[in-house]
Amino acid sequence: MASDPLALVRGQIGLRIAEIHDRGPRLSPLDLYARMDAIRQMAAEHGMVALEGLARSSAQRALLPGHRVAMQSCLEHVDEALDSHSPADCTTILAALAVRLH
Repeated sequence: MASDPLALVRGQIGLRIAEIHDRGPRLSPLDLYARMDAIRQMAAEHGMVALEGLARSSAQRALLPGHRVAMQSCLEHVDEALDSHSPADCTTILAALAVRLH
């Protein structure tokens, strides 16, 4: 059985997302932005296109009014983005997020 070469990265991202879930209400918008941007950078370095796009969108939304609701909606799509194997999935995930938020 072949091991997943991104398993370690997925685990690290999972821990960062769990920390955001746990500390979310106490995090400032700038802290949320920084944490999501760090996840975006990690995803970009490892070719995780859907997660990179979702994290970029999440980081931007962290700085807008209503960011708590937007961040919760963004975080609900992280598992889909982590499991993505297609760049087209990024568009689908961001479209689902847009529909949910508007």
